[in-house]
Order: sequence, then structure tokens, then C-alpha cells
Amino acid sequence: MTPFDWEFRYPSSRMPLVARNVVATSQPLAAQAGLQMLQKGGNAVDAALATAITLAVVEPTSNGIGSDVFAIVWDGKKLHGLNASGRAPAAWTPGRFSALTRMPLTGWDSVSVPGAVSAWIALSERFGILPFEELIKPAVYYAREGFNVAPGTAIKWRSRAHILKEQPGFADAYMPAGRVPEPGETFSFPDQAGTLEKIASTRGEDFYRGELAQKMIADCSKYGGAMTLEDLASHKADWIETISQAYNGHEIHELPPNGQGIAVLMALGILTHHKLADVPVDSADSLHLQIEAMKLAVADVHRYVADPAAMDRDVGEFLDADYLAQRAALIDMKSAQDFGHGVPLKGGTAYLTAADAKGMMVSYIQSNSNGFGSGVIVPGTGISLHNRGGRSFTLESKHPNQVGSGKKPFHTIIPAFVTKDGAPLISFGSAGGSMQPQGQTQIMVRIIDYRQNPQAALDAPRWRVIDGLTVVVEQGYSREALDGLKVRGHDLVEIGKGHFNENVGEQKSAARKVPSNFGSAQLIYRLTDSYVAASDHRRDGQPVGF
Repeated sequence: MTPFDWEFRYPSSRMPLVARNVVATSQPLAAQAGLQMLQKGGNAVDAALATAITLAVVEPTSNGIGSDVFAIVWDGKKLHGLNASGRAPAAWTPGRFSALTRMPLTGWDSVSVPGAVSAWIALSERFGILPFEELIKPAVYYAREGFNVAPGTAIKWRSRAHILKEQPGFADAYMPAGRVPEPGETFSFPDQAGTLEKIASTRGEDFYRGELAQKMIADCSKYGGAMTLEDLASHKADWIETISQAYNGHEIHELPPNGQGIAVLMALGILTHHKLADVPVDSADSLHLQIEAMKLAVADVHRYVADPAAMDRDVGEFLDADYLAQRAALIDMKSAQDFGHGVPLKGGTAYLTAADAKGMMVSYIQSNSNGFGSGVIVPGTGISLHNRGGRSFTLESKHPNQVGSGKKPFHTIIPAFVTKDGAPLISFGSAGGSMQPQGQTQIMVRIIDYRQNPQAALDAPRWRVIDGLTVVVEQGYSREALDGLKVRGHDLVEIGKGHFNENVGEQKSAARKVPSNFGSAQLIYRLTDSYVAASDHRRDGQPVGF
């Protein structure tokens, strides 16, 4: 008997998959690349890597060879965390950007050192079974021979290309016919194939210290960027421990800062002080509690989270039981509030998941930050570079996340994992920038408190806290629930539900724009001798397995 129901109460174009070996991600060709590795005798890490590397080719709107990566691996006995995010170039002092009001979002001055390649090698060498050369084959094939662009990817491609088309090299790479590809149109990028083969043959050395590194730095220098060969060569992926929070008989695991996963743990820790399961699902009371808990968590995250070496508070302080109880006591069931950050007591966006029949499970996220990232495409390589440094550092003086030489920027991408009684249960995560912790929290509430099955939990409508009292809500909630939120003072912006709303449009509210992105989640739930895999309808993806 499963610990959840099998009701599908929300409109959806998806059904879950039940199998002993599974992969779920946001692009079908990438999911099937991972499935091929499982069928060849590879394990969940092999499957995850083949999926990730293929995603870098077939979903370029979300990630690329020049992405950053975070991952959590259950190896059959314990959890392992991997932080492969890169640091700011050594020359990125606050003075370099002193004439600006915010960090650049495009070009080389938005690019911190890319970590994806280091993650691929580190994961393969520690946990993989198959040769790395085998893992890149699907991606090399699609890069060299071409792939048919998925509908959702085409929409996102169009929405971002008009911003980046003047960025040197972008149009040549991703608008080869003078326009973006249409859904179903074949697109190829042979330069990527050659780059992936060099990465495989040198185990990543060429990317950080060889010819590929030299090409990146030559392009950087040409356009006045600050990154050097030394910045690339000094990068390494770090194996780290997860942090966790107990929630109604389950243990939720995230990676520690510089990521925002702690927001999920704080929100759930706050909700443990309110009996959410006793409140009807999708009611105004239930939504209000979740929204207020998330606002409390996000306020602290935006004030404190940064490169751990620069933070002025320890991670454990935010998960202290007394502190979470204090934050929970601030929630007024009758009124929405604009919370400031607390002061803890001194003391203590492509996502994929894979699992195999032997019990290994992988939660993995890889991102270029904004769609196509910085817009920088290194000539002759097919390397598209993220803009995590530009998007995530602040110029605010003395803030822990102020841009600085060799610092890791605040990161939005957060893989997650759930255990119960010490055993693995759920591997999951979501794309979507600041929506990621909000989506993860809502999914956990639906599965743990309301016993919804994985696909229903992903299909359900979502809300998104913006700032102040503004909350964007997706179509699907009852009028009664929405009116109940408005009575409490929530400034609601209602947005129609669409399969591909992520990063596509914005809505105007009170003479300003708000994001219409509700994330895109993938989830694997472990049963006794199989898994339930679910994929979000808000992107092109699917769960696959056997």
C-alpha cells in the first residue's frame, strides 16, 4: 500500500511512470539518453550524467557546457552533496563595478567560473560505472547530426533571443538562419560535439587548463572581461555534507549555502508549528500559512545567504528550533504581513533525477541562470556561458553577497532529497530561480501533509511570493480560496495556467511587472521494489524507465 492516494485531481497532460529504473527531466531526448545508459548496465549516476550532458545540447535555453551544477547522490548507503559552482574572477573587486547600479546581466562581466564540466568528471569518477566517453555519445550525436527543437524550448528560445541577438556570437550560434528555430525544426551545433569529445578525452583538463580554456580567455580578453587562465585552472568541484530539517516524520535534505536550499528547510520548520494537515488542502488557510512561512524564510535568505566564507551567521542558527518557533509565532492567521529578516541567536534552471534498481538515486541541477545565460558563445567551441555572477551578486556595500574577488555568488539552483527513518524516499527539485524553494515547499506539503501522489503534487496550481504583500497565483485555485487570501491583505496577481509559462512572459500589477514563472519540477518516489517518477507539465519533459 502506497503512503499516498492515486487521485489525479488537477488538469494535466502527464501521468506518472512506475518502474525499477527511472529518469525524469524537462526534455524527452535528454531523459531517453539517461535511459540508454541504464539499459547498457550503467547506474543512476551514469544516467544522470548522460541526461545532463544531453540537456546542455538539446535544451540550450536553460543550460549549457558553461553552466554551474549542484547534486545530491544516495549511493545506496548514505547521501553525498556536490557543489560545483564557480567563483568570481580574481579581478572582480567591488571597485571594478563601482560605476554601476547593478551587476551586468550579459557579456563576460556577468560570467563567474563555470563548474558543470568539473561536476561531470567528479561524479563519473567517484560513482560511475560506464566509461565517460559512453556518457557523451547521445549529446555528441544531437550536436553533430541535429535534434528537433521541442515546443516549450522553442518558445523560451524566442523570448530570450531578442534580448541577446546583439551579443557577439549569439546570433551566429543560435539564430543561424537569421531567426530562432520553430518547434520541430532541426537544429545542430557541430562545435559542441568536438568540445564534448575534447572534454571526454582529457577528463575535463582541456576545459580548465588546455585549448578550450585558452579559447575562452581569448574571447574574454577581446571583449574586456576579467577572467584569466588562473581563474579557470583554480576551479574545483567540492564534495560537501547536506543540511536537513525534520518535517512530519520525514527528513528533508538540501545543500548548504551558497545555495538557497535552506529556505525550504526554514519554511517547513516554521510550518511544523502549525497543524497544516488539519487544514483543508488548497484552502485559504492552508495557502496563507504556506505563503507566510515562505516570506519569513526568504527574508532571512536574502539578507544572509552568500559564499559561506562571507556569511556573518552560521547555517545552524537558521535551523535552530527556538528560532524557527519565534519566526512561526509571527504568523497572523487573519492578516498578511511584509516580514523583515530575523536575527538568529548566535550559535549554531535544468533539473533532472535518476534512480536505479540497486537503490542509487541522484538529484541534480544544472543552470545557465537566465535563459542562454550571459549570451556569450565562445567561437569555435559551442560553449555557452552562464551569467550566475552577474545575476546573483549584489553591489550593496558590506552585504555578505557583495561581489568580491574569488567569491562564490548566491545560487538559486537547489537539488533536494527526502529520507524517512534513515532510508531514501524522494529525489526531487525544480527549475525556476527564486521559485525553486517555493515550489519545493509546496510539493512537500502536498505529498507529506495531504498524501497526494507525485504527479498530482506536480500538476497542482502554485503560488509565488514576489515582494511585500504581492503573490502571483496560478490558475486552478477556487474563487473562495483566492477571496480568502485577498481579505487577509495578500496582493494577488492571477495568471492563467499554461504548459510553457516559465520565463516566457510577465504580468503587470500596480504599474510594475511580476514573473509568470511557476517552476518546473521532476520527482522520483521510492516504493518497496520500484519507483514512481513524475514530470512537470510546465515544460517539455517526461519520465522514462523500465
